[in-house]
Amino acid sequence: MLSLSPIKILIIVAVVLLLLGPDKLPDVAHRLGSSWRALKRLQERVESEVRSAIPDLPSTNEIARIARSPVNLLNQLAANVDAKEESAAAEASKSQPTAPPASEVPPAPPSETVAPPIPRPESTILPPDPSLN
Repeated sequence: MLSLSPIKILIIVAVVLLLLGPDKLPDVAHRLGSSWRALKRLQERVESEVRSAIPDLPSTNEIARIARSPVNLLNQLAANVDAKEESAAAEASKSQPTAPPASEVPPAPPSETVAPPIPRPESTILPPDPSLN
């Protein structure tokens, strides 16, 4: 990652000052500043149009955090799904009637006759082919 120490910044400023000269530097700085402002305005305008089209979109900071760490997003989504499944299971167990005691359970009806399993043919092992050696 790019690390700018104070010494590096001073060297960059000195090189720019030497290349542009003191008379052109304010003009170039003004142009850079106005270009940066125009770019920021464009970004804000695009973001407002996207947010008006998609109102449920998370904040820009949230999107940046998700982009930096997508694994955390997947973990959060998995936790949300687990929590929903647990709450659904808890509600289902509350709404289901309790089973009657074993003494009150009626006997199961007689089962129908079940066909015997179909025997499978045993696999035959072929001798090795002598032409392959």
